Amino acid sequence: MATRVYDVVVVGSGAAGSIAAKELTERGLDVLVLEAGRAISTDDFKTDFKGPREKGIQLWARIRAAASGQPIQSRVAFYGKQLKHLFVNDREHPYSSPKDAPFLWIRGKQLGGRLHTFGRVLMRWSDVDFKAASRDGYGEDWPISYADLAPYYDRVEQFLGVRGCNDNVPNLPDGKFAGPSKLTAAERDFKQKTESHWPGRRAVAWRYMPPNARRVPAGMLAAQETGRLTLRTDAIVTRVITDPTTKKATGVEFVDRVTRQRETVSGRSVLLCASTIESVRLLLNSAAPHAPGGVANGSGTLGRYFMDQVPNLIIGSVPGRTGFEIDDTLPPDPFYGASGGVYIPRFENLNGHANPAFARGFAFQGTIGRLFSREGQAAKFGIMGFGEMLPNVANTITLNHAKRDAWGQPIPHITCAMSANELAMLREQSRAIREMVEAAGLEVEFAGSALGLQESGRGAFPEADWFSRMLFRRYFAQSMTMGAAIHETGGARMGSDPQKSVLNSHNQAWDVPNLFVTDGSCFPTGGCSGATLTIMALTARACEFIAGEHAAGRL
Repeated sequence: MATRVYDVVVVGSGAAGSIAAKELTERGLDVLVLEAGRAISTDDFKTDFKGPREKGIQLWARIRAAASGQPIQSRVAFYGKQLKHLFVNDREHPYSSPKDAPFLWIRGKQLGGRLHTFGRVLMRWSDVDFKAASRDGYGEDWPISYADLAPYYDRVEQFLGVRGCNDNVPNLPDGKFAGPSKLTAAERDFKQKTESHWPGRRAVAWRYMPPNARRVPAGMLAAQETGRLTLRTDAIVTRVITDPTTKKATGVEFVDRVTRQRETVSGRSVLLCASTIESVRLLLNSAAPHAPGGVANGSGTLGRYFMDQVPNLIIGSVPGRTGFEIDDTLPPDPFYGASGGVYIPRFENLNGHANPAFARGFAFQGTIGRLFSREGQAAKFGIMGFGEMLPNVANTITLNHAKRDAWGQPIPHITCAMSANELAMLREQSRAIREMVEAAGLEVEFAGSALGLQESGRGAFPEADWFSRMLFRRYFAQSMTMGAAIHETGGARMGSDPQKSVLNSHNQAWDVPNLFVTDGSCFPTGGCSGATLTIMALTARACEFIAGEHAAGRL
């Protein structure tokens, strides 16, 4: 590998990396993908596990996971013990955050990364997101518009077979769907009552990617079919190598996860798809005499303006319904179960309506009548809120040189604290979803956020044992701190001005013309919908640009 020069070295194999592998190889480029985690096999997706499949409190499973090295990962909001091995060992992958601003970093280190554990909800963003700063003056606009990204949204949705309905919600653009998604009977009742009570609010079915029966990310499989992909798992990239004279990237250095041996590989271009925090960490760790603040940091903004979405949670029961409804849109996946749910798009600070308490807005994603409930027991609902965090120069990813991970690399130090704007938003988003579920006749058992837990009626998880409920109450707020949304973005943002951003409109580093970043770190704003589909579309667009620049000899 040391003697071969690849057209593009791609770091990461998840949402961005798998699409990059497909797009670049299909355009005729020879690509090396380096994945820090292990390969996957059918053993990772066994369907003969014992015990209930429901996600929820699962206290004893969480305790066992924490004791085995996952004290952070076991705090994920909707925990399923069959997924335990698809999250990292926190002892091997430590990080730090301020004591007064804890951050939950939920991660997976295997081929495909968090594609194996995310909800597969894929929503488009609109110019409400891309041009938010023009409307309220906070932060910077994206250097692209929805029209620039729409063809690549189309391309990714059609490739993945995304299911969804055309709902005609202006700030949630419709897509190119392989077929419809659906609401349960309880979700349809919620939709009718919500929309009739608040005409400005909508409740729609999820737009989602069906489970992948082959498990290896679809983009990686497509790339393998071209014969132009080389894949190396267990390769922890530690540094982007740059030439001090040309200022171009020449390749990367990595350490073998198993043998601890260091290697270097050469590429005509380097594309970082390692995930928001890991890509920023890698760029900072690539500092050199000609780039003392980290590679591609001529603006001084690398690691700054880090964001995640502001989370809240509400759970309860559905009066008059028992058990759970199985969505027959697609056959249930034997490992993950059925897909689908209800989504409430942002409705605040839109269409001439201004809420003076805060800027931007929030959205909700959840299920009503789908959560596992034993026969004869009340049907359940669970809805999580996601509020948009404003870009803040004080929210950062830096290197903590005082502590190293299992492979000798300085760990990331993550600062992500809510401002007064986010606190006001969180209070309102918590109030708004409660008023909607109560207006729909649902019974709240508990609701809460990092601001605290409020119980109602029978209280949280009424079927659970007293000890589980006691510990849940004690630690709930700690499990809803920043990071719990798992929608982190920013830190290597795109922009129109090289003095204010790391990347240009094609995800190309201003300072290093053959270095590109297309994961969530490139986002100038954080939105309130999931970032995954936008990451994939940005990657497809950047790869088209990379292929064109290679063909023209400019890279």
